[in-house]
Amino acid sequence: MTPDHALAEHPVIRELRHFDASSGSLPERLLFNNRIVVVLFCLLLTVLLGFQATRLQLGASFDKMIPGNHPYIANYLAHKADLTGLGNVVRIAVENTGGTIFDAAYLETLRKLNDEIFLLPGVERPYMKSLWTPSTRWLGVTEEGLEGGPVIDDGYDGSDGAMQRLRANVERSGEIGTLVAADFRSSMIVAPLMEKDGATAARLDYHALSLQLDELRARYERDGIRIHITGFAKIVGDLISGLQQVLFFFALAVLICAAVLYGYTRCLRSTLLVVTCSLVAVIWLLGALPTIGYELDPYSILVPFLVFAIGISHGAQKMNGIMQDIGRGTHRLVAARYTFRRLILAGLTALLADGVGFAVLMVIDIPVIQDLAVTASIGMAALIFTNLVLLPILLSLTGVSAAAARRSLAAESSDEAAGQGGKHPLWAFLDHFTGRRWAFAAVAAAVVAGGAGFAASLGLKIGDLDPGAAELRQDSRYNRDNAFMTSSYAASSDIFVVMVKTAPGECSAYSTLMKVDALEWALQQLPGVESTNSLAAVARRTAAGMNEGSLAWYEIPRSQAMINAIVMRAPREVFNQTCDLLTVYAYLKDHKADTLQAVVGAVEDFARQEDTADVKFLQAAGTAGIEAATNIVVRKANGQMLLLVYAAVIALAFVTFRSWRAVVCAVLPLMLTSVLCEALMVMLGIGVKVATLPVIALGVGIGVDYALYMLTVTLARLREGMSLSQAYYRALLFTGKVVVLTGVTLGLAVATWSGSPIKFQADMGILLAFMFVLNMVGALVLLPALACFLLPAAPRGGRAPAARGAGELRSLPANRERRASWL
Repeated sequence: MTPDHALAEHPVIRELRHFDASSGSLPERLLFNNRIVVVLFCLLLTVLLGFQATRLQLGASFDKMIPGNHPYIANYLAHKADLTGLGNVVRIAVENTGGTIFDAAYLETLRKLNDEIFLLPGVERPYMKSLWTPSTRWLGVTEEGLEGGPVIDDGYDGSDGAMQRLRANVERSGEIGTLVAADFRSSMIVAPLMEKDGATAARLDYHALSLQLDELRARYERDGIRIHITGFAKIVGDLISGLQQVLFFFALAVLICAAVLYGYTRCLRSTLLVVTCSLVAVIWLLGALPTIGYELDPYSILVPFLVFAIGISHGAQKMNGIMQDIGRGTHRLVAARYTFRRLILAGLTALLADGVGFAVLMVIDIPVIQDLAVTASIGMAALIFTNLVLLPILLSLTGVSAAAARRSLAAESSDEAAGQGGKHPLWAFLDHFTGRRWAFAAVAAAVVAGGAGFAASLGLKIGDLDPGAAELRQDSRYNRDNAFMTSSYAASSDIFVVMVKTAPGECSAYSTLMKVDALEWALQQLPGVESTNSLAAVARRTAAGMNEGSLAWYEIPRSQAMINAIVMRAPREVFNQTCDLLTVYAYLKDHKADTLQAVVGAVEDFARQEDTADVKFLQAAGTAGIEAATNIVVRKANGQMLLLVYAAVIALAFVTFRSWRAVVCAVLPLMLTSVLCEALMVMLGIGVKVATLPVIALGVGIGVDYALYMLTVTLARLREGMSLSQAYYRALLFTGKVVVLTGVTLGLAVATWSGSPIKFQADMGILLAFMFVLNMVGALVLLPALACFLLPAAPRGGRAPAARGAGELRSLPANRERRASWL
């Protein structure tokens, strides 16, 4: 008799040949009694959405990165028409490594590059500035009075005389430290960008623009010329260009998950089905996005892998349950239906918790995070069907290999045999935590770790902790370019702008300028501020110039007529056409969290003291001003988001278990992990920002999965009359293996991201790996320890039948089986 024939003649098979297809809940009957229809529907949907996925685009938007409803951003948007070059700007520094900018060959290269950048799509040409643009002018005092003109005049021909005139014009232009480096070895091209093309209304393609800038750099960078480029467009372009590395780590994670899963099951068909169903969810997600008008951006590019990882976790649980039943001789259809009954509530609750972890991100008033929340929520909806429905149905059709079924049966039999005189070594160790002594030690250790972690987490910073683009490595080309600009120019790319609102025509009033001058002085005292500029500073310089350059006149004139004469010659950047808005520029050394917080605090204190009905100091514009508003929103959202996600997880867990004690056992390990994750962020120098804000919420939503599966089985056994030790041991035998498998596998898979050249992907990989593994440990160690003190013991006189095995719950009558699954 062949082994397969022996399995076919198993007495349990004969008993279940008469399995009632009308048993089970209505959803179960509808799905499993129409399996072919469900599979064909999923196949058709996969083909359609797979085709739609080919239309998915990668993109980014500057406007989506800013919290549009924050008062600072509302102030900026209300006066955006009067503020030029303060939002989305690309800065290109052209360096002469072998001399100064006063070199004919250098200036010719600068001219050609200037002309090409002028013609790039998306450049707001009227406000572009460089030495070659007519808007870059000089103003000087001569024997005949005030004179001025373009820095590079019409008579420039590259001769020595022209160079001498150019040098004098640069020195009188006030652009040293802004457009021209203090050492005269480089100059800058400043190109403000429009979010949409004025002629076609097409949105700016940041990736294409970044590639064009790289092409210009490659073409013009030669011996003696080096080009440095910074700006939001270049950051996004570099992130999208790094997509190949992201896809490599995604593929590596898929291979790791598949390899470990196959090593556990030794069943190719079930491994392929679990991986395939998880990938089907990813395809549905990628196809749904363009269908509803969404796209992937650099911050949501990792969502498809998270969907895949969560799918592997839940799929492994379904596959494990079916394999154990088939290993005992249960028919594959009945095994699939019993597993569906047992795990549908736990799986649905876990996926809803995952979805909640994503959905609460919608409360954050930053469109790019809200888009991430929508994207991930669609992925969770897809997983609910592909992993809770499609996978069991496919396994009911294919089953698992006979060899894998025998190995599963042999492995469990060995565990049961070990249980006669002991227990499986690992499970025996974990079972110790159901006893009072070990449980007290575990809880005490958790309290100590939580207290230490909380103390460390108090040092958590909001915002970037490093200069440059935190999304990229510090040694990336972009951050090296940014470091060059910061060291060479007093007017850095990190610009914080305070808007001073006055009555129309009153911006040049002496009393107003004195207040502006006082604000500049207060900002200049901050260590993070390199320089400032405003109409008050222009008035000081011009007053000295109008008095033969004497520094004795370096003061704001008291004469309103003289101030008006200065205003006529002042650059339009420092006041608007109707003279009811002044701009105070603060050029910062960096946009670190502490720097921005100090500037915001100084301006708030000043405004509180000096605001009147006629003069109001408003924050904030400029790249640093937008970053400061973003940090404020992130700080508020961080606590709000955690409260919401925990409230939702607690509610879902209570609906599942109907026991506040079980909810406490499930949630406290998650809270410990959240606290320790924040402490880890402090240790690694990772701030809470747009890229890392979702991680903690995701860790809570995904981490509760382990507790839900473990508690579902444990509570069912407790309600049968088993002791906590017996119930927990049965849970370990049934689902504990897969909890360990998925926790370690997913932790290892995302840990590979730490080698990514994209910094925020590396940060997310480290934090997610930490949370995956620690949540697994919490579910296996801290959960039973808490249960020891919180969950009621078996009723007096209640006992578990000695012959009952780890899988006997599957063989209960249909009504008892269904009732047990909803405990």
